[in-house]
Amino acid sequence: MSEVVYVSKIRIERKMGPLRIAYLPGESQPVIFSVHGGIAKHYKVDPAKIGESHAATIDYVIASTAG
Repeated sequence: MSEVVYVSKIRIERKMGPLRIAYLPGESQPVIFSVHGGIAKHYKVDPAKIGESHAATIDYVIASTAG
């Protein structure tokens, strides 16, 4: 087995419901995750209860693999 060359140190804070704040290496500002549109509807999340909508984690996964 080869030597470990990188360990990502990430901190996540859950604010309320699906709203989470992620502190990622290489980013000067925290990244906000939540739900929106069809995802919120699927999970029966009232958008009014979480305030403004943000990208969901699946949006970031898709964006990271699309390049």
